[in-house]
Amino acid sequence: MMDNQRLILFVALSAIIVMLWTAWEAEQRPAAVAPAKTQVPVAPAAPSSGKSVAGKTPAISAAPAINASGLQSAQRINVTTDLVHAVIDTQGGDVRMLELLKHSVSIDQPKTPFRLLDDQGKQEFVAQSGLIAREGTLPNHKTLYRAESDRYALAEGLDQLNVRMHWDGAEGLKVTKTYTFHRNSYVVDLTYEIANNGRKPRDVYLYAQWLRKHIDESRGITSLPSYTGGVISTSENRYEKIDFDSMHKKPLQREAEDGWVAMIQHYFVGAWLPEDQERRQYYSDTQAGDLYFLGYKTLEPATVAPGSKATFNTRFYAGPKEHQRLTAAAPGLELTVDYGWLDLIAAPLFRILKWLHSVIGNWGWAIIVLTLLIKIVFYPLSVASYRSMAKMRKVQPRLQAIKERYGDDKQKLHQAMMEIYKTEKINPLGGCLPILIQIPVFISLYWVLLESVELRQAPWALWIKDLSSPDPYFVLPILMGISMLVQQWLNPQPLEDLQKKVMYALPVVFTFMFLWFPSGLVLYWVVQNVLSVAQQWQINRAIEASK
Repeated sequence: MMDNQRLILFVALSAIIVMLWTAWEAEQRPAAVAPAKTQVPVAPAAPSSGKSVAGKTPAISAAPAINASGLQSAQRINVTTDLVHAVIDTQGGDVRMLELLKHSVSIDQPKTPFRLLDDQGKQEFVAQSGLIAREGTLPNHKTLYRAESDRYALAEGLDQLNVRMHWDGAEGLKVTKTYTFHRNSYVVDLTYEIANNGRKPRDVYLYAQWLRKHIDESRGITSLPSYTGGVISTSENRYEKIDFDSMHKKPLQREAEDGWVAMIQHYFVGAWLPEDQERRQYYSDTQAGDLYFLGYKTLEPATVAPGSKATFNTRFYAGPKEHQRLTAAAPGLELTVDYGWLDLIAAPLFRILKWLHSVIGNWGWAIIVLTLLIKIVFYPLSVASYRSMAKMRKVQPRLQAIKERYGDDKQKLHQAMMEIYKTEKINPLGGCLPILIQIPVFISLYWVLLESVELRQAPWALWIKDLSSPDPYFVLPILMGISMLVQQWLNPQPLEDLQKKVMYALPVVFTFMFLWFPSGLVLYWVVQNVLSVAQQWQINRAIEASK
């Protein structure tokens, strides 16, 4: 039974690390194949020609520039607000680049903004949109627009900034595409205004999509198991992941009357947010060169009568996965902060951690206080577990003696051990259940610390300048390994030499693995272990002093 207890504890502890380290490790890059054709009526990846009528749209002096993925580029419009710097290309009117001014690339480059959207880097990420007509031509994401200006900045005292582009088509059609940026917001409104000066009515559909180039970057030991890929969410299926492999195998076609569609990555998200009660179809598409499209189109056209105007509205969120902003932007968008199947535990833990930070003002100290609070909540269970282990430790010499006496006679050895347990009123498994009950909390806190953008580049003290990055001097992992060794020494020792070697090898293995864990996570484990050591030592001393 003693060996069974050690085995269960070993499996439980190992399970934690396995779940934390490999939970999301999976192949993300699909095999290279020929371009796939979507069944979406608007053919978003290769829409019908949106050529401008000669003499209507100003010609540019040279052929449009083309990047590695085949995106054409014309005039670039720079837009700056208090939170973002965006670049809109008149070729398609796409948002080709978006820098987050409050989030730097790294702790070593504090003045270089993090670039979420980009059409020039190796991993392209672009916001595209357009209009489709049943008859005739309307501007899509390949159409050339005419810009009113090439530079915009949100003026002091103003709460929003409008960026307008124009397109003149055949038979009196005119379209104005307007982006509206807001102060202190990562939500951007997009409006199409159509003026039908012709003689025919026009049935018009709106579509909006994310273009993303997926590059399978090999996952080394320093990689964090966070999800990068697509997500759609509706009232019927909240937060459904559509990874690149799924998009490659089968194009998405899903009809709904609500929800949103997004491309997410660690700490950041881009999400198209259609208007409520607007019937739409969510779709995906792929093209050669690892290009993926994920978006939506309206299913019910708006008819623009001759001599009248109509507007089409949508919006998108492109920014950090901050709970408060996500919740305000759209219902369920906060689910992009992915805590996995333990969301019911992890979400309250984050709210407590955030409240502690609002009081203390430092995320590192907030983690320490939260760890202490968790220990207090589980104190009754911990005491029961540590008392059981302390009693086992006290009878250890007697167990070792009967092991030497009976040798290989497992039946007599088992009977003698059970007699000791019965006499001393020891439950050999009493230390296991309390630990197993606490495992979901430990894993939930792991995901809270891993997924919270609030901890990105957040300093703690001394040499820890970024709680989301590994300890540069490995001090915390080494302290964690030492604390684990002390725990092993305080616990009852396995009777088998092999088990003893394995148990004492665990701190070394865990220390090596934790060298590359974010320092905020390692800080939690160090504090957890130190508190456990103190509690176990006190209980051991009390039990051993008793008659």
